[in-house]
Order: sequence, then C-alpha cells, then structure tokens
Amino acid sequence: MPMTEEKWTWQCDRAIPSDAHLGRRMLDEVLDRLEDLHWSRRDIFAVHLAVDEALVNAISHGNGSDAGKRVQFSCRLSPQKIRVEITDEGPGFDPQALPDPTAPERLDFPGGRGVMLMRAFMSRVEFQDRGNHVVLEKSRSS
Repeated sequence: MPMTEEKWTWQCDRAIPSDAHLGRRMLDEVLDRLEDLHWSRRDIFAVHLAVDEALVNAISHGNGSDAGKRVQFSCRLSPQKIRVEITDEGPGFDPQALPDPTAPERLDFPGGRGVMLMRAFMSRVEFQDRGNHVVLEKSRSS
C-alpha cells in the first residue's frame, strides 16, 4: 500500500515558557479539537495521557521548570490522525537507557513510567536528535 501524505485540517505551532499551566492550556485546546471531530473517548484519553506526559517531561525534566527556557509545541490534526511534536531546550536523554518500570525492583519507584505510557497509548512515539524532541502520533480507532 503506498504511503499517502496526510491532509491536516488543523495545526498549531507555539513556543511556550516552561510553565505547566500553559502546557495544560495547550493540551486542552488539542483535546477540544479532537472532541469537535468526534474522536472516541478512548482515543481522546490516550492522546491526553501521552501528550500530558511529554509536556511534563519537557517542562520539568528537559527544561528544569526554568521559565526562561521554552518548549516548542507543534500539533497537526486530520480527521484520522494526530501528530504532536514537543521539543525542549534541555540536554536530552537516551530513551533506550531508561530502566524498565515494570521490573520487580522498580515497582515501588513512582517515576519512570511516562515514556512507557506514551508508547502504550500512541500509534508511534519517536525521540529525535539528542532525546529532547519527541514525535507522538495516534491514528483514530475505527
């Protein structure tokens, strides 16, 4: 089956300060768009969880909640797919080096589950560059 270029019907590109409140506002705007397109509650929940994790990681871990640093947020939406790209100004990380949060010795640790959850709930999760840029995609359920 040949790959076709997605026909994006809505897009948003913003640079926001490292502020969790502003990140939530961005996410709410995206979720409202999905509701307008009548995406299922399950798909909206998946996008909500994954994008929230990615934004919190960029703001808190990547930029250290430094309001002088920005998070670049890009969203593309079509009736059948969503693509979100988030880039922070931090040093990045190696997603392959993350410990398995489901390992018995890690079950009591509260952190370290975000990337696993993103991968579980999205159709595609890809870290680019030095690990400070993530691409999240979700195809709409039938």
